[in-house]
Amino acid sequence: MATIRFVAETGSTNADLIAAIRDGARVAEGEWLVADRQTAGRGRQGRTWFDGRGNFMGSTIVWPGPHDPPAPTLALLAGVALYETVAPMLADPSALSLKWPNDLLVGRAKLAGILLEREGDAVVVGIGVNLAAAPQVDGRETIALSTLGPSPDRDQFAEALATAFDRELDRWRTVGLAPLLRRWQAAAHRHGASLTVQEPGGSTVSGTFAGLDETGTLLLRLEDGTTRPIHAGDVSLG
Repeated sequence: MATIRFVAETGSTNADLIAAIRDGARVAEGEWLVADRQTAGRGRQGRTWFDGRGNFMGSTIVWPGPHDPPAPTLALLAGVALYETVAPMLADPSALSLKWPNDLLVGRAKLAGILLEREGDAVVVGIGVNLAAAPQVDGRETIALSTLGPSPDRDQFAEALATAFDRELDRWRTVGLAPLLRRWQAAAHRHGASLTVQEPGGSTVSGTFAGLDETGTLLLRLEDGTTRPIHAGDVSLG
């Protein structure tokens, strides 16, 4: 059963949970830390995360076991939980899609992001969702749910997301990775969509979306017809 602790302000909910683990606390799965405001929120690749009031900014912890699917696939699990939470709130859920490995989009605009951080045996899962307001980001489209209808109540959204995440985590453990990968791909942008990947070393590669392999790795179809696995990178729709 999920439990949620709300705080008015903190530096980063991910950093707070990481600090608790380092201090020897055994933070239980199902516990969430949600902040009204973050002064040092982080996104992937060291980006600052927008902390607009009324938005969702929260983190939880997973303790992967030896028989669980690979820990990095928790990003896909979190994405499916987000999708399942947000879709019923939209008049046209067909506009909603997942982008590998960790973004939720409305059309081409980013609605939510996920950040996984490993600390010892634990994985901290941080999630940010633009409920009330979206940041202005150069070169990137963003959107908030408030532009599509009434802004969801943050606390009720937190409860719904925590419940969905708990349900997906149980499925991840009990039925394995394959069903999650099928559901993630069903919620993703279409196969054949143009993608550009900024790889960790700085190189850029473009192609089309060819799905995921059995481990959750992105498959990119190149112009010459070959398929290239993408294990990490910053992906944008072409």
